[in-house]
Amino acid sequence: MNSITQNHQDEKLLSKKMQVFFRRYQVSRILRAANAYKLRGVPVLSIFLLVFRMVFQQRSVYTQMHLQSAAMPFGKDTFYRFMNSCRIHWRRFTTELAAAIIHATLAPLTQADRINVLILDDSIYHRVRSKKVELLARFYDHAKKEFSYGFRMLTLCWSDGNTLLPVSHTLLSAENAKNHLRDGSQKADARSTGGKQRKLAQQKATEVMLLLQEAKATAIQARHVLFDTWFCSPASLLNIHGLGYEVVAMAKKTEKIHDLHFYALLRQQLENDGTIIDGVFQKDYEFKSPPAAADVVKGHSVNGNEAWKTGEGTKLKDL
Repeated sequence: MNSITQNHQDEKLLSKKMQVFFRRYQVSRILRAANAYKLRGVPVLSIFLLVFRMVFQQRSVYTQMHLQSAAMPFGKDTFYRFMNSCRIHWRRFTTELAAAIIHATLAPLTQADRINVLILDDSIYHRVRSKKVELLARFYDHAKKEFSYGFRMLTLCWSDGNTLLPVSHTLLSAENAKNHLRDGSQKADARSTGGKQRKLAQQKATEVMLLLQEAKATAIQARHVLFDTWFCSPASLLNIHGLGYEVVAMAKKTEKIHDLHFYALLRQQLENDGTIIDGVFQKDYEFKSPPAAADVVKGHSVNGNEAWKTGEGTKLKDL
């Protein structure tokens, strides 16, 4: 008589709990919304369930195939095609799944007056031994005080003070192409999710507000955004405030003082007294500096030496 091992019992229990989790939070629907659906062959949910289980079992697909080949109704090529697909929008999947968990489970347990927050942070994702990874870049690790190969991983989390839930993330390469060890693939269609992700990966971390916009679109309840000095700039604060969030952050050590509402209030005052009508100055008004004048005209903080140009297009700084 064959005995059933404890590992087998644990795997059955794990698989059962995952199926309950998938049904409760409608993972199949969220996968379809993220553009992960079956073209032919094995259902997408079957592949994803196996991937999900391997994470908790701390196994690679190679180990899974050798230990339980019968439990895999598809080959490794099917697995790799699924994981490397340029069609699937994984940020949308994780964001909508986090929203479903918050709305269905965490919100009913939380008092209405509790302040929920979104936390934005970045860290170095090391790939020291890699050589052929797309957009692999050279970074300076401020924690270790040394240069390293890898990516900057931008992560967005949600918290109510008791629970910390990951919402979304994106891997960022270096903005400067000189720091790239390998270029991005030219095979990916620029209109596809994979093509857009490659473009996003080459932007500055401080300019990537897309994660917050996607969280806002799923109606994740949060009043504040928390981050460190890396993201604390006037432009970032204005962009986040424009999404309807308040900001709690550590300001950079600088002698400059930025008042986010000063220039907007000054413009409103100038419009009220008739100095500005329909966006046009009706009379002369003296500003203390070119940046101050540019800020009032634009309505937010800008570089006045870059913004002001002559009729021929020459910038103020070049005069």
